[in-house]
Amino acid sequence: MNLDPKENWSLTIFPKSSPFHFKFKEFWQYRDLIILFVKRELVPTYKQTVLGPLWFIMQPLLTTLVYSIIFGAIARIPTDGLPQLLFYLPGIILWNFFNSAFMKSSGTFLANVHIFGKVYFPRLILPISGLLSSFVNFLIQLVLLIIIMVGYYISGTKFSPGIHLLLCPVLLLMVSFYSLGLGMIVSAFTTKYKDLSHFLAFGSQLLMYATPIIYPTSIVPAQFKWVSFFNPLSPIFEAFRYSFLGVGELLATRLLVSFLVGLAIFYIGLVFFNEAERTSIDTV
Repeated sequence: MNLDPKENWSLTIFPKSSPFHFKFKEFWQYRDLIILFVKRELVPTYKQTVLGPLWFIMQPLLTTLVYSIIFGAIARIPTDGLPQLLFYLPGIILWNFFNSAFMKSSGTFLANVHIFGKVYFPRLILPISGLLSSFVNFLIQLVLLIIIMVGYYISGTKFSPGIHLLLCPVLLLMVSFYSLGLGMIVSAFTTKYKDLSHFLAFGSQLLMYATPIIYPTSIVPAQFKWVSFFNPLSPIFEAFRYSFLGVGELLATRLLVSFLVGLAIFYIGLVFFNEAERTSIDTV
């Protein structure tokens, strides 16, 4: 492209020459747009509803109640000696964060094709905005968890949060790598294979049951523990529960492997997303 040096351009858009070419500095330039997209994700969700923002905390509470009845009262799955509400809630709110960010990022191209054909902005802004809106939900539900923990502690329930709480930001970063990486990979493939989007909810549900949310890894028979190594999310969720309640497993080696796998998935997702962005308007 030959540009006239006499012209004073405020923005010059060049085609990406490679799927490995990233312009991360553009995120700061489009920070106002990111905020608008985050608001777009949050406000309509509970607008014109009876309970409004209360659904932010009602959803994990209702989910915990259902799990307590099905897996606690009926299936009698042990909870490492903790009350069921206290045991289930950390895993549920962390899973909500992962699943919400994953679902939003995986629908980037199909849900926003009407925007992509009209105006330019870095497409990666959309999955990032979905992650940030999911993180806002997580923070609200985290406050709920802390309030419930205080209530149980006052009532005499024994659990031991400690210095491992400092590990939580790293665990959230790891969950972000997985949700964004997997979401971007799926969103790239849905530009050509739209029926893949119909499998997402089912696949996500299977992954949830393969993750120690409703059960502790201590009940898994020793001969089957190797299966959990194929789910890199397992050590993250176990470490998150351990950080708040002092029960479960905190295995540094498995967390390091999970971190490296998550970083690799995130980078692969960036490459796939970058490549799909170049042709999405023609294929979606």
